[in-house]
Amino acid sequence: MKIAIVKLSALGDIVNTMFVLQFIKKKYPFSEIDWIVEKRFKGVLDFNPHISNVKCVNLHKAKRNKSLILLFKELSKVKSFGNYDLVIDFQGLIKTAIISKLINAKEIVGFDWDSVREGIASLSYSKKIKIGYDQNTILRNAMLASEALQMKISIDDLFSKEAFLFSNSKQNIPKSSYIVFVIGSSWESRNYPKEKFVQVANKLKKDCLVVWGDDNERQKAEWMSLKSSFIKVMPKLKLDDLKFVIHNASLLIGNDTGPSHMSWALNIPSIILFGPTPVARMFQTDLNKALHSNSQVNHFKLNKKDFSIKEINVNEIVKIAQNLLGLQI
Repeated sequence: MKIAIVKLSALGDIVNTMFVLQFIKKKYPFSEIDWIVEKRFKGVLDFNPHISNVKCVNLHKAKRNKSLILLFKELSKVKSFGNYDLVIDFQGLIKTAIISKLINAKEIVGFDWDSVREGIASLSYSKKIKIGYDQNTILRNAMLASEALQMKISIDDLFSKEAFLFSNSKQNIPKSSYIVFVIGSSWESRNYPKEKFVQVANKLKKDCLVVWGDDNERQKAEWMSLKSSFIKVMPKLKLDDLKFVIHNASLLIGNDTGPSHMSWALNIPSIILFGPTPVARMFQTDLNKALHSNSQVNHFKLNKKDFSIKEINVNEIVKIAQNLLGLQI
């Protein structure tokens, strides 16, 4: 069986879909699985033994340049990806539905009209799966894969999953145990205050490595390092390096953003902080904890002006962190 998975973006959404690969290969060990992704996120998929080919599009560049010529060029590229028995669109957007339709496949499976933000996308699918858009992201993806491939990914399977991010990085990291801080995200309102990250570091008294994605985050990280002797700023990391750094951490503390979700993927203890976004975006375990502000979140209409994440108590983070690290409280 030849399968194409369509999940273009974003980083965290890709990570929270990749777990299905190990279960597909367990059920269908001789299947070939290709993944269609935005070029800038290819690194998170690299070196995964369950993926036959990573095939890239660059719709982001076409959108950024407002170029219809580039857009049509990228879409026409999809037609050359080959023939498939099955396409699974895990994203449920109009653009991913178009890509799914352009792929030469016997069957296309995706979420139904009421189960995605852009319901019209479902018109492209030959088989549609219904599961509430406000349900847990991991469970939604598990159900879609299960229904598409006539298999069962259970809750127990998710708790006992194998780590599924792989790296070939030789990034320099501390020889002693360390904590990773993920301080950025796509919205400022999703970011825990830098001052409170400093307080967490000073209370835990452990080496804390700050990862960052742009100049604004780098400046915050450098400010934090001046305020705490426990905080070190990492250099600019490629996705392969980022996977390696997180994989070797003792704990990750971060905002609801892609690098934070790598912790669950790598079976690394973590505390993910939520303000204006739903906790249902992560799968909580004994190792992977969520802390949320008191904000009421509407899954269908997120409020970018909700800065309630700053209300999360530092001592609560420290207490959970100490438990995860096995320290004395």
